[in-house]
Amino acid sequence: MKALITRKVGMTSVISDDGALVPVTLLSATPNVITQIKNEETDGYKALALGFGEDKKAGKTAQGHFKLAGIMPKIVREFRINELPEEQKVGDKLSADVFNVGDVVDVTGTSKGKGFAGTIKRHNFHRGRKTHGGRSYRRPGSIGSMYPQHILKGKKMAGQMGHEQVTTKRLKVALVDMDLNVIGVVGAVPGPRKGIVLIKETK
Repeated sequence: MKALITRKVGMTSVISDDGALVPVTLLSATPNVITQIKNEETDGYKALALGFGEDKKAGKTAQGHFKLAGIMPKIVREFRINELPEEQKVGDKLSADVFNVGDVVDVTGTSKGKGFAGTIKRHNFHRGRKTHGGRSYRRPGSIGSMYPQHILKGKKMAGQMGHEQVTTKRLKVALVDMDLNVIGVVGAVPGPRKGIVLIKETK
């Protein structure tokens, strides 16, 4: 299982072998530490818990967890795995060289928050007409006035836009720089700069 916790640096472009200009997102892959290996006997499922960077807001429970692993408090994320690693143990480090150029990966991040947005911006609704007495320019319109006489859950309406977990699948690794601990992924990755991004190989 190839997986890392990274931080988004920004976007650039590289020239591919066939001469095309390819947009690439750079991810800072500071070495991750295995903080816990979960198994079915004790936890009910198989997972690998990785630590990244430094977590200055870690509570007492988290601090006890890291004390057992013998490391400083870190930002932790879990990755489900099918098979428990035999050669890896708690405290081992995973670097950018886990991935190779050409690997196909899924990236998960928290999208940019847009605040409270109307239906036109949030759901691409049409604007109302501005002629022949029309006065409903950016209103959502009818939300169901008859049966079943209440608003159904999931109705497209105005509300909080963005700031939610988004996964972009099947992106290709374009470059791996071990000197700078950077991984380059073809295409856009969800989230703002400096945002936490999980990268793992596609199933």
